[in-house]
Amino acid sequence: MKYTANIDRYKKMKYNRCGNSGLLLPAISLGLWHNFGGIDVYENGRNMVRRAFDLGITHFDLANNYGPPYGSAEETFGRILRSDLQSYRDELIITSKAGYDMWPGPYGEWGSRKYLIASCNQSLKRMGLDYVDIFYSHRPDPNTPIEETMMALDQIVRSGKALYAGISSYEPEQSQKAIDILKELGTPCLVHQPSYSMFNRWVEDGLLDVLGKNGVGSVVFSPLFQGLLTNKYLNGIPEGSRASKADSYLQSSDITPEKIAKVKRLNEIAESRGQKMAQLALSWVLRDKRVTSVIIGASKVSQIEDAVGILDNMEFTPEELKMIEEILQV
Repeated sequence: MKYTANIDRYKKMKYNRCGNSGLLLPAISLGLWHNFGGIDVYENGRNMVRRAFDLGITHFDLANNYGPPYGSAEETFGRILRSDLQSYRDELIITSKAGYDMWPGPYGEWGSRKYLIASCNQSLKRMGLDYVDIFYSHRPDPNTPIEETMMALDQIVRSGKALYAGISSYEPEQSQKAIDILKELGTPCLVHQPSYSMFNRWVEDGLLDVLGKNGVGSVVFSPLFQGLLTNKYLNGIPEGSRASKADSYLQSSDITPEKIAKVKRLNEIAESRGQKMAQLALSWVLRDKRVTSVIIGASKVSQIEDAVGILDNMEFTPEELKMIEEILQV
């Protein structure tokens, strides 16, 4: 049966201005880092993307090497676009990135003009698109002049293959330099994509100040610390969870008694607010108005629905923020 989007999809979602730009992004964005690869069940991914759009999530975040195998998440998303979302293309913000290992040889990773432009072309082909809305340098390259990387982003935008340029995981000083170069080139840096969560607060040590000062938005990833900031690990490591898999970024060694004790105390605050632990963690990341949007990962539709559920309860009392800070600082 032909998919028709929910007519009320924009009524509940909150949209935030991305820095000083004219672009609005949903408070909740869907990332396709996991569970959309060639090894995953296509219909599950398709159902998640459709449900996300029905709930007002217009921003879908990808990268060249998301899968596995590399490139397959973009292929999956391209297939969903063709089958369900083609007529809604102008309502979507689709992003991709290049910076990590993608193909063999000296031109298959990092930040050269050669790699970024070739990767962008490949991503467009995999998704069946003429352009992406945002194209990112996925990580800084210590061996390529930052000017070359930023000039590649500028060329990608000027050639019509992306509407906006962004950077990801750049330190504060690197970010300021990238922002300055892109401004001089005439293609302003729209957005930075850093990791940020209750257990990973590096952005608070200068980066958010740089972004705020320069009018650059931030779209943060891993807000649940790879699932640790949920109810999932309160009683051990469940079979099939990320931490149970040998190739996961979250290892069983990351799940320490100290962290679990903190999550249990945080969960009590969540329950007092009528939220699940994951909802508390997402709301907390968005408490800072310099954070434009938070990227969630999902393995099932209900997780997306839970994330959007925070829109009813995103404000914190000073007492709640104080209690959370005391727990995190222990």
